[in-house]
Amino acid sequence: MNFEFIVYGLIFVAVLVLVEGIYLTVFGKSISLNSKVSRRIDMLEKGGSREEVMEKLRKEMAQHMKSSSIPLYSLLASKAKKANIAFSPGQLIMLMIALGMFAFLGLTLGTGTGLPVRVGISVAMGVGSVYIWVNGKAKKRLALLEEQLPDAVELIVRSLRVGHPFTSALAIVAREVSDPLGTEMGVIVDEVTYGRDAGEALKEMANRIELDDMRFLAVAVSIQQTSGGNLAEILNGLAKVIRARFKLFRRVKAITSEAKMSASFLSAFPILALIVINLIKPDYYD
Repeated sequence: MNFEFIVYGLIFVAVLVLVEGIYLTVFGKSISLNSKVSRRIDMLEKGGSREEVMEKLRKEMAQHMKSSSIPLYSLLASKAKKANIAFSPGQLIMLMIALGMFAFLGLTLGTGTGLPVRVGISVAMGVGSVYIWVNGKAKKRLALLEEQLPDAVELIVRSLRVGHPFTSALAIVAREVSDPLGTEMGVIVDEVTYGRDAGEALKEMANRIELDDMRFLAVAVSIQQTSGGNLAEILNGLAKVIRARFKLFRRVKAITSEAKMSASFLSAFPILALIVINLIKPDYYD
């Protein structure tokens, strides 16, 4: 039975690794959050027209919001929207099914559990692994956006102060900042170029990723457009507030991380000790 638990764990880890491998194989390394090259720029350099790239990226950004009513997919819709997963909802559901079948095959070959148990565990692994992967992508992406935003706003401020219009300042951010913010800003620049209001585009982005600092930026731009004022000074103050909040959250996280690690260790130690004892001496508790 102890060996079977190890097999369960190995299969689940293999399924998680397989999800990321399939994702990067299908869409390329440029879609990875570790990539230093904006995905939008990478697509443009490969020969895509500006309009085609904009439409493709907008479709990817909107597809998860439109599919939240699908029963199985509703569990993933919110997280996939924040993570901006390039897989379509249908592809994610097919991925769950494929991973569940892979897990079932592994359980059949590696364990002797009954068919109902294998089916139940396979379904849980297929759905759970995709959910954990998407949730991890969403958290990492939002953390990167929060980290990039203060520098991006300050870059906009410097561009405005040397005489660039706001749209050109956004274009500089889209060109100079890596993903995920670089591509997000690039799509906004393209939308504004084709006639959309900048404040409205920023507001839609803020609502989609559910990031408060981005909402503040959208509100500041919208107010300046309707009421006037020195946008550079407004955004300079906003950048200071965002950076101060980011530093405060980082400090709180650093202070509480030791306590969280201690709690996790104390919670996991008895279980790990029991597993090790059973592996070394199975008859210890007899």
